[in-house]
Amino acid sequence: MRPIDIRGYKQDLRARSKERRRNMDKADKALLDKQIANNVRRLKEYRPSKTLLIYMSTPIEIDTVEIIKTAWADGKRVAVPRCIPGTRDMEFHYIESLEELSVGSFSVLEPDPSLPIVTDFSGCLMIVPGMHFDMKGYRIGYGKGYYDRYMVRFTGISAGLCYSGELKPFLYHGKYDRHVDIVVTDKRIKTCSK
Repeated sequence: MRPIDIRGYKQDLRARSKERRRNMDKADKALLDKQIANNVRRLKEYRPSKTLLIYMSTPIEIDTVEIIKTAWADGKRVAVPRCIPGTRDMEFHYIESLEELSVGSFSVLEPDPSLPIVTDFSGCLMIVPGMHFDMKGYRIGYGKGYYDRYMVRFTGISAGLCYSGELKPFLYHGKYDRHVDIVVTDKRIKTCSK
């Protein structure tokens, strides 16, 4: 059996997913995003968590603003990522308002670098973006490796978000790819096998 070109495989899946997401009906997307947000709140790992590490969504991603507002209403701290200029690394900074964000790397809303950084992962649940996930929690992300590098040192629970049609039985992955502990879709919550 010939080895697979993982880079090409991921690029192809990523491109098709982006196109499909761009063409989603806005009302349908909003409904699916709401169902995913509800399923995040249903996670047994969500209830005891003290801090939610979560990405700021772009238009083709699952909307995270409702999840953030719910976390604040539930008394949780919220932290969002900031890409460190000149590197392929990121840090999560605590925020208390969406007003503390401004457009940063890749045209994504990011926190001011002066805001406190998350260093203690006890009681943390991290929400991870992706285009596809598989049953073991491996994902097709956006290809820059920020989350894979961050997850090397992250010791809390991680949950990936995707639409139900994007949860696959298996995805090819490389040796540096990290898996999440849980995948949350509009239809189900999947605890990942190791």
